[in-house]
Amino acid sequence: MSLEGTLAIVTGAAQGIGQATAKKLAADGAHVVAADIQDCDVTVKEVSDAGGSIQAVRLDVREAENWASVVADLKAEHGKPVQRLANIAGVVNMLSEDSVVGLTEDAWNVVINTDLKGVWLGMQAVIPGMIEDGGGRIVNISSMAALRGLPNLASYSAAKGGVVGLTKQAAYEYGPHNVLINAIAPGTIDTPILADITEEMRQANANAHIVKRLGLPSEIASMVAYLMREGDFLTGEIYPVDGGWAAKGNF
Repeated sequence: MSLEGTLAIVTGAAQGIGQATAKKLAADGAHVVAADIQDCDVTVKEVSDAGGSIQAVRLDVREAENWASVVADLKAEHGKPVQRLANIAGVVNMLSEDSVVGLTEDAWNVVINTDLKGVWLGMQAVIPGMIEDGGGRIVNISSMAALRGLPNLASYSAAKGGVVGLTKQAAYEYGPHNVLINAIAPGTIDTPILADITEEMRQANANAHIVKRLGLPSEIASMVAYLMREGDFLTGEIYPVDGGWAAKGNF
């Protein structure tokens, strides 16, 4: 299946996995809507310079009214509903310790509202239009943190575990309408989230993978693009893209 001419929202498109995904989907022919609470100027320039089709919108994924406004405006502008959604926007807890006991309520709310509520609101906003259009594809970003216990990631693990459950539930509910919904569980990816960690921590994270390195945003983007293009028989699945971390079995 070609992405030529499809209308695709990518959240978190200002940097990291979201930026790489916007570039990849545009290269595959989609008209990309780079959505972020931050400016997407760099993403737009890189896609445009490469000959891709893209526009940027300001979107706070935590706000239902913002989602509704963006989706309605896009339909009015393009004459069709959103046909692809990559739910990539996410944060980690930078406000407190992130153990179950040490986590603060404010920190919990920041992570859950962005990483889990934002995914739900995105699907809620686009699925009705996809059904009217005869189907669509959604890819949500979970994490290996959802699939195993990891140190000091309580809020993040909870949010990403929720994405797993929500993906399966939505796939069950809307698969009969040809809305196919899957999630990716990345290993540790070399994104700006890691900017402040020590070299020792970078190496420890690299060593968690069989391939002994961090993943690249482009490697996750390639899997997103595959699920957007192919796999008419794939829905409700969680795909580790983790350099062999799940197979290795230890941190």
